[in-house]
Amino acid sequence: MRKTWINLIVATVAVAAVLYAVAGPAASAETQRMYVGVAKCKTCHKTDAQGAQFPLWEKSSHAKAFANLAGEKAKAIAKEKGIEDPQKADACLKCHVTGHGVDAKFLGEGFLASDGVQCEACHGAGGDYNKMATMKSLAKGEIEPASVGLVLPDAKTCTKCHNDGSPTFKGFEFEKMAPKIAHAIPAERKAQYKTK
Repeated sequence: MRKTWINLIVATVAVAAVLYAVAGPAASAETQRMYVGVAKCKTCHKTDAQGAQFPLWEKSSHAKAFANLAGEKAKAIAKEKGIEDPQKADACLKCHVTGHGVDAKFLGEGFLASDGVQCEACHGAGGDYNKMATMKSLAKGEIEPASVGLVLPDAKTCTKCHNDGSPTFKGFEFEKMAPKIAHAIPAERKAQYKTK
């Protein structure tokens, strides 16, 4: 009887090892989602009825973050830091380009680094929430934002880049800065979705 149990345990371990070798480790709690790019967000978030988030972003410094790296000021700072081209340096791109550093397989067809700091920098990679049906379910409260990767930004979201690691950092007060980029969905639009 004891030999049977030992054989069963050995067989179970062997099967588990084979399954692990084939499937690999279980996915982590923070699975990387696909970045879809601001053009996808623009589809719905451009009208006044929706809150005109895209036009607000388009006029912002965030939209120009990558382009600014080609300017004289950025080049001078880069030279001081021993960086040849700020538009190619990880030290600069990590905060001037959304999704910089993720595996290219997670950058969708419409994703452009030249869009700078776009929607997904603050709201998370949109591959699992950018569909209309998902957004409606989110608005109705049927699903939790985090379950599809939608981030509701806070001060910690901003200070990932707005910190003393930046050579142009002059301090950051979330309460003062957040209203400058605020782009909420209008209350009357939200009311259309409320069912709970």
